[in-house]
Amino acid sequence: MEEAFESALDEVKRAEHLYYVSLKYTRTVDVIKSSLERMSNALEFMFITLLLYAKKKKKVKEIPPSPILKIKALEGQNFFPELDVAAHIALYYKMRKLLRSPFDREEEYRRHVTMIAKTEAGEERITIDVVGEYYQKVFEFLKQVKQLITQ
Repeated sequence: MEEAFESALDEVKRAEHLYYVSLKYTRTVDVIKSSLERMSNALEFMFITLLLYAKKKKKVKEIPPSPILKIKALEGQNFFPELDVAAHIALYYKMRKLLRSPFDREEEYRRHVTMIAKTEAGEERITIDVVGEYYQKVFEFLKQVKQLITQ
């Protein structure tokens, strides 16, 4: 459990550096994609941490082998009502969808650099500000998970 949480913490640190340093100076869509990838990895590790914690507390018998099944197991049960796990699972799915969608670049090397992802729902515009919002949500979730497992 601690190992999965440490992995999540490492991914959040990398995402933080990408957002506050790399994106500030390079302003490219590649850095936006890397930030989204790091944040989705961090969420995945936090979900694993929650499942391991639930197993330790005997709320779940076994942990599924694949990442999607792990998330479905968390989604199906409300093990931790104090955490808004469903909202973070939705954010995780959204980031995965954005990363896998074809995309265009707009305003690269400028403040308003934008990744335009072409999803089945239409175009989604991911800017530096959107990446910042996602980072804040992931960071807050990390703090909540840490508080839960250290009780």
